[in-house]
Amino acid sequence: NAGSAPEAHSVPAPKIQADRAFDAATCIGCGACVAACPNGSGMLFTAAKITHLAMLPQGQPERYSRVKTMLAQHDSDGFGGCTNIGECAAVCPKQIPLDTISALNRDLMKSLFKKDGK
Repeated sequence: NAGSAPEAHSVPAPKIQADRAFDAATCIGCGACVAACPNGSGMLFTAAKITHLAMLPQGQPERYSRVKTMLAQHDSDGFGGCTNIGECAAVCPKQIPLDTISALNRDLMKSLFKKDGK
């Protein structure tokens, strides 16, 4: 039972959003971004996981609570903070763009103004 989740293909996504979601979803979790980052940040990986869901209609119900939860986990796991050096994107074998982190940061800022986190 999938509960009240919408059927995966019942809500169309605009092509530009679908393309952006697909680009972020190509992350394979290899860790090259973390290894290349002088801060040991996992923000590109985290941003890719958050952004690919945030771009799709099916990801909207938990969009803002997801960003807070995943960033809290990132921090509790001891990853460093992002200072936009860009080494992560330069070594990413799937070419996840650095602006994926900007999308995560926008969602984080919006989440701070949501009453129930959604």
